[in-house]
Amino acid sequence: MGEDGRLRAVVALAQAMAAAHTPREFWRAAALGARDGLDGSFAALSVWERDHGRLKVLVNAGERAVGEEEFPDAETYPVHQFPEITEFLHERWAGGGEPDAWVETAADPVPTGRVTGLRRRGRGCCVVAPIVLHGRAWGELYVARPPGAKPFTSADASFATVLAAVVAAGIAQAERLEEVRKLAFTDPLTGLANRRAVDTRLDEAVERYRADGSVVSLVVCDLNGLKRVNDTHGHAVGDRLLERFGSVLSRCGARLPGALAARLGGDEFCLLTVGPAADEVVAVAEELCVRAAELELGEGVACGVASTGDPIGPLKSARRLFRLADAAQYQAKAGRSAKPVVAGRDGTVVRLADAPPGARDRRRFRDAPTVELPEPGTTKSGPPGPGPDSGPGPGPGRAPESPGPVAAWPVEPPGEEPTETALRPEEPPPADR
Repeated sequence: MGEDGRLRAVVALAQAMAAAHTPREFWRAAALGARDGLDGSFAALSVWERDHGRLKVLVNAGERAVGEEEFPDAETYPVHQFPEITEFLHERWAGGGEPDAWVETAADPVPTGRVTGLRRRGRGCCVVAPIVLHGRAWGELYVARPPGAKPFTSADASFATVLAAVVAAGIAQAERLEEVRKLAFTDPLTGLANRRAVDTRLDEAVERYRADGSVVSLVVCDLNGLKRVNDTHGHAVGDRLLERFGSVLSRCGARLPGALAARLGGDEFCLLTVGPAADEVVAVAEELCVRAAELELGEGVACGVASTGDPIGPLKSARRLFRLADAAQYQAKAGRSAKPVVAGRDGTVVRLADAPPGARDRRRFRDAPTVELPEPGTTKSGPPGPGPDSGPGPGPGRAPESPGPVAAWPVEPPGEEPTETALRPEEPPPADR
């Protein structure tokens, strides 16, 4: 490949990474761009996990061997099998050298770990380029060719070093953008998701419900006694109570795969799930009420649940599910219930939520309606149907404009004690080999 071709390959790689919307899309774009730029048949991107002393493969792109997955969950290699990514590289940098790429072939007489890997997977040669981020080895870019193909040359290795630098720049930019997204969708006090994140995720969840019938459930909680704590002990103590309840919420939510725990504002929190049955969600809400009652200084929590797995009537908008959960929470608070109130299992909740605005006792969850989701078999662009959800204005079910996809807020595993701060957004997964 001539200079013009390599320049085009660099531009194509940078553009493909910039167009990626998710970590996996980014990894794939980086690997495929390097593969194409070096005329390879296969490429992989790996990250060095220092705390575990291993290289973890993020993506295998191109002609994969038997048993290789595109996005493997557990393909890792002990770093001691590939010392060049650690000791050798650090020695080169300490001596003023550059983290250059190198070439290995299946015909090499010394059976290093990479040579053995080439032979085992039926590949002829490879070029390995370290990825350096913030002055440290971050991982590596690996490109291979099949047996019989022209082996990589020193010029190819030099170009691989350039491509690795482009990938490193893309990773740095992606990290900065991810941090911005986290700030936009995270409650700064508790570390939970914020209202904006819930709106976005709930809108997606209801669309999925209408597409394939997945159960969507929403638990809305109001932390009792916060005003008394603030007035009596000060806002610093009140903030600690909010943080501790956030930790309890995250721990309880760990029982529900994929649950999104969030602070809606003030003393209001919620848990959003897609998939778990309504009874599972109610059981978690019951545990949440018990654990909240045990918090020092607090007065428990008023908890309401709304789920498409219960008889709540047609769900034409995400906002209606919010309204149902809030109405249930209002009933729990008014009745000083120690257990959650569940919409569809209490005869008054659905009527309260669906009453005309002037007749409602409770309007906190935004009576301003959102655009209705289409009926099954129609397109989203079709006209909204009539009903209590129609009308102007943005509602809680409508996703606001955001800087990118919502990051995941994983809940704490059931075996761990709650931490002082609650959920933190999930960090981007490590890169591959």
